[in-house]
This record gives sequence, C-alpha cells and structure tokens, in this order.
Amino acid sequence: MTPQQNVSLRRFNTLDLEARAAAFVTVHNEDDLLQALHWAKKRKLPVVPLGEGSNVVLAGDLEALVLHQQSKGREVLAREGNSVLLRIAAGEGWHDLVGWCLAAGYHGLENLALIPGTVGAAPVQNIGAYGVELASIIRCVHARSLVDGSLLRLDNAQCEFGYRDSVFKHRLKEAVVITAVEFELRVSPCTHTEYPSLKQYLRDHCQPKPTPRDVYEAVVSLRSARLPDPRQEPNAGSFFKNPVLSERSFEELKILAHDVPGFPQAGGAMKVPAGWLIDRCGWKGRRQKNQGVHNEHALVLVNYGNRSGADLLAFAAEIRDSVERTYGVTLEIEPTCYGQST
Repeated sequence: MTPQQNVSLRRFNTLDLEARAAAFVTVHNEDDLLQALHWAKKRKLPVVPLGEGSNVVLAGDLEALVLHQQSKGREVLAREGNSVLLRIAAGEGWHDLVGWCLAAGYHGLENLALIPGTVGAAPVQNIGAYGVELASIIRCVHARSLVDGSLLRLDNAQCEFGYRDSVFKHRLKEAVVITAVEFELRVSPCTHTEYPSLKQYLRDHCQPKPTPRDVYEAVVSLRSARLPDPRQEPNAGSFFKNPVLSERSFEELKILAHDVPGFPQAGGAMKVPAGWLIDRCGWKGRRQKNQGVHNEHALVLVNYGNRSGADLLAFAAEIRDSVERTYGVTLEIEPTCYGQST
C-alpha cells in the first residue's frame, strides 16, 4: 500500500473544486488504515480523512495525506425486545444504509434518507432532517487516533453532539478517523411525521397512518424536489446553519422582520431559517462570476464552473455580511473547510 503523490481532489468533493493533496490513499480495512498512518508518521505528514466529500470546502491544496475511507460492512450486534443494534463500517454510503435498514425492518433512519455522504462522516456533522437528528440513534462511534493508531470508543455523550455539531468538529478535529458507527434502531414500525413540510406531504399523498416506507418515500421526494443533484449542479447541500437565537435576540429580530419564522428550542431559544434571511436579503438565485445561490433553495451555494474554494468562501462571506448588516444575525458555515484558516 503506497499512497499516490500530488493528487487532484476535484472528483472527491461534490463542489467540484480544484485542490491537490500532497499524498492520497484509499483505505478498505483496518490494515490499510494502519499502514497509511505509519506511512504518514514516517514522513511527518498530517492526515485528513475524506469520505464522499459532500460536506467539505477545499479552499486550497492540502499538505497532508488524504485518507479516502472506503471500508464496508454491516453487522447486527444484538436484537432484544423492540431494539436492534447495528455496527456499520465508515465507508458505507449513508443513503444506501437507510434503504437497507428499511428493507430489513429496522426503523428510525427514514427521515434521513437521501442525505449524501458516508456513515463515517455522518456523526461529524450530526446530520439531521425532517425532525430527526442522528444523535438520537447513535449508541457509539469507533475511531482510531491519527497520531498513534490507537483504538477509541466514544459513547453518545462523549461525542458531544449539538445542532450540526460534534466533538469531531472541535477537540477531535483532524485527531481521529472514524472507522465504524453503532446505531440502535426499532424493530416495530415507528414514524416521525411532525416536521411541517413532511406532515403536509404525507397528509396530501398518504393514508391517515403513514408507514415507515411512506415516510422514506416522502423524504426522498421532498429532497429531490428542493435540492439540486451535485452531479448536475455541484454543491455541498446546506451551506449555512440555521441560527439559534435567544428569546431576546429573536424578539429584536422580529422588530426588523415581523414575519420571520421561528421554531422553539430548549430554554426558550428560537431556531430561525437561514435560507429565509438570505432570501430576504436578495441573494436567492443570484450569481457572481462562476458561483451563485440556488434558484429554489437559498441555503445552497452552487458552483457553476469556479475552481477556487477560496473564491467560494469569499462569496459566502459576502452573503453572511449582508445578513448581519440587515438583521444583526451572524450565520455560521456548515461544511468543514480545508486548506485555509476559517
């Protein structure tokens, strides 16, 4: 197993940005991973794990060994009562896993259908959609230290999950590579249908008591209609997090925008749709050079031929500054950025 040198990462990120890795290797199992870590340590190169590149911005070249995680494996660890415990390898495709679980009668992932990326990347972002967050389903995460290759097992609390956040984006960023994730799912059918757009879709298209299959198909339909396919319009999904404001800050925002939507959170906080703020600032559908904001979804930035991640981040900064000037709300970028301090 010898890594390639000076490799273009353009086809390994869904934004289609050009950046080069000093070294690149695809790992299929634990032996590959340990050999790669040893190789990098001998050459004093940092290591950057990469799955499908669906939630990253490559803002410049990486003077690092990029690990392309492609390990496979799905294992039923235990089945007791109404619960089933699964261990899934990090390189498995996320949407493929959701479909496999549904077919096997393991329920709880349906609302997270069609989210791009790998299983190993999912805990980093604590992916969520249509009223469900991954944190509610994860039992633990298995990883290896990028420093010495030692094994780590982090239970749910140790992952420090938050809204689109986890310990893997902070204290353990670029310190570990996730190798597998354990999920606790339900055997009996259960559905989560209270998210407004999902609830309305199910009301219009399904029987009064939707099945997990109905929820899965509804989510696929909703996401397909609203979000552009990265293969046709390169993007990284939602580019900004929805800001969570204190009760006081939300009341101040309502003075500037009386019709701003808000979704109650714990402790009296309110989550505000970042796309709504961006749209009201006039960015939806706007293009600048070879990049722009999607016509249908103001949270999605699309690459129309730009090759520079730094230029894309500068464009995003203009949007962020515009929202802050207009509404006093600071937006936070959702994807992980490499090759530039952010």
